Parts: sequence; C-alpha cells; structure tokens
Amino acid sequence: MSKINKNDINKVVLAYSGGLDTSIIITWLKENYDCEVIAVACDVGQDEELEGLEQKALNSGAIKYYAIDMIDEFVDDYIFEALKAGAKYENNYLLGTAFARPLMGIKLVEIAKKENADAIVHGCTGKGNDQVRFENAIRAVDADIPIIAPWRTWEIKSREEEVEYAKAHNIPLKEKNESPYSEDRNIWHISHEGLDLEHPDTEPDFDNMLTLGKTPQQAPDKEEYVEIDFEKGVPVAVNGKKMKGSDIVRTLNKIGFENGIGIDDIVENRLVGMKVRGVYENAGGSILYKAHEILETLTIDRDTLHYKQKLALDFAEVIYNGLWYTTLREALTAFVNKTQETVTGTVKLKLYKGNIINAGVTSPYTLYNEEYATFGEDGVYDQTDSQGFVNLYALPIKVQTMMKNNVEKNKNEALGK
Repeated sequence: MSKINKNDINKVVLAYSGGLDTSIIITWLKENYDCEVIAVACDVGQDEELEGLEQKALNSGAIKYYAIDMIDEFVDDYIFEALKAGAKYENNYLLGTAFARPLMGIKLVEIAKKENADAIVHGCTGKGNDQVRFENAIRAVDADIPIIAPWRTWEIKSREEEVEYAKAHNIPLKEKNESPYSEDRNIWHISHEGLDLEHPDTEPDFDNMLTLGKTPQQAPDKEEYVEIDFEKGVPVAVNGKKMKGSDIVRTLNKIGFENGIGIDDIVENRLVGMKVRGVYENAGGSILYKAHEILETLTIDRDTLHYKQKLALDFAEVIYNGLWYTTLREALTAFVNKTQETVTGTVKLKLYKGNIINAGVTSPYTLYNEEYATFGEDGVYDQTDSQGFVNLYALPIKVQTMMKNNVEKNKNEALGK
C-alpha cells in the first residue's frame, strides 16, 4: 500500500478504549493530520471500564463518540465457536483478546463507511499481535481504506514518554487506583502484562494484581457444585436455568472467580516472534472448556476425538494469528460443527480452591456402554476374540523384531561367532 497523503485525511475513525494509547492518539492525530476524529468504543463486556468514556473522548478532542454493544454477537459467534473447537493457543491461552479483535475490526469499517471517514486508526504497537488482527479484519471487508497506526510512525517510544505527552497536552490519565499493568478486558477474561511480569523468574503478586477473582488461598474452604447443559457443543443452561450465552459466561465468571478458578500465568509466542508473559483471569472460560472437554469424551468416537484434539491447536493458531475471516477458519469450523452434532448433555463440576473436578456427566448420545466397560461379569464381550486382534495388532512389531534378530545373526556368522 502506498504511503498515506496527510492532505487526503480529513476525518478518521479511531478504535477507542480510553486507555493511555488511544487517549493521546486523538490529540496526536489533530496535531499531525489536522483531521476530525470519531472515537468508537466496542463494548465486548468491559463493564465499568466504559463508564465516562464518551466524555473523556470528547474532552480529548473527538468530534463524535460511538459505543457499539457487541457482547451477544461476540459470545455467540466467536467465543462459542472457539469453545466448540476446544481451541487453546499453545494448549494454554483461551484467546480472550485474540477473538475479540476480528469483530471489532468489522465494526470499525461499518462506522467508517457510515461517517464517510478517510481512514481507520488503531493504537496497537508494532510489537504486538493486535495490529495484525485488526488490519486483517479490516481488509476482509475493505481492501483499500487507509489504516493509520501511530506507534509505527510517531516519536514516542515508551509508556513513560506517552505519559509525558499526555501531561504536556493536559490529557486526563488513569485514576490512581487503577491497575498499573497493561490490561485488556472483556466478558471472557482480563489480561495483565508488563512491570514485574516481564521477569519470568518473578512470582506474580496476585493479591495486588487480580481484578475480578480471588486466589485459591482466598477462596472458600467449601466446594461448590455447578451443572452446565450443552446442545450440540453450545452451553445453554447453568444449574438447570436456560439463559443466553452472555449470561452463561457472566454467571460462570461470578461462580468461578469466587472459587479461585481460571488464574493462568503464561509465557506465549507472539506472531511477531518474541516470547511474552501474561497473567489471565478466565474463570467462566476455564469452567466451560473443562465441561465441554468432559462431555466430548462421552459423546465423540475415538478417532474423531483424537483428530479434533490435534486440530484444536491449529484452530487456536488461526485465531491467534488474526485469520478469522479466511477460508481455512471457515473450513475448520465446518469440521468442528460436524463433530458437535452429538455433544449434547449435562456436566456436573465440583469447584474447590482453583480446581475444576469432574463430578458426573450424562448424555442421550453417550458412547459409554457399561456392559462392555465393566470389570464384572458381562454377557456381551467374548474375551477369546481378543487373541486374534492382539496377534494382528502386534504383527508389525513382531516382524521388526524378527528382522533385527536375523540381522544380528548374520552379523555374528560373518564374524565367525
């Protein structure tokens, strides 16, 4: 894409969070592009973080502010798609930030077209994954609109310099009681990065870091049980009460955070090549993933389940790398949806001081047959049938052993032994 001509930029749409980056970007854009700025806040469940955001954006110089409620669409069409796949990046990270960005990118384009904006602006750094996720999503629906990423071009090189810029331009900063960590929050999780977490040999100060949950030590000394109903891989009820997806996540967050569930300290490999460390609070997500995995062990045949488990890593990488709007992701989803046709049933879990323990599972599509599985006497399984099966199954190993023995015998004969 050719270099952006500043004279062509009269109005822009900014992905606005109210954090340090996007707060100073409004002033920076007016200084460097002499353009109007429309601030767009995408509500994916940040809750109180959105309070006062409109006034802050307007006070910072924006001419208009949009708050787009995306919560239900985010949960139903993105989170639950990843849940059905069992997608965990590097088998750890539950993708809370990664699968929020594609939907945000689409919404930014919609507002840009509505407002006849000349460009879209984001506050992602050149070191992170989000720049790729945002821009891939934007390009999926608009091949040509200019994208401005100030972190790639401005003179500011650190958060300390951002603070100095904000003070010099009278831009309101965070309240003193807010977290000093770099954070991303939505209905699915909250992440914490930076400061002491940049040193892998340092134990996180959970007591002063956690925003939503309790540590296992702070959790009650009594277990709590929860039941989750699924239909075709999608959670539909908690403790017998039917509710929409976003309410299920909120309900399980509340239960899980109270019991010290879902605190993960992870080092992950970013798309741009570096390793980074983050602490994630992911109570509801951890509960749902565990329940879904348990139900699948009962309802999916061995070969399909094993293949799906391998595919889950690929699915997670596709999401993590910002490739949601691709043929590959759609094809993977089609496979996943086929596997979920019988993933219907109820899972009971016991939560205790950070632990999620299987307490029972039922399904009308269960493949578990007690007559075949019992260690007691049964009338359906003839154990003499296994002899031929074991002989054939072991045949490749037997032939290889015979070959090794012959090679060794011939070698000894050649040496005159």
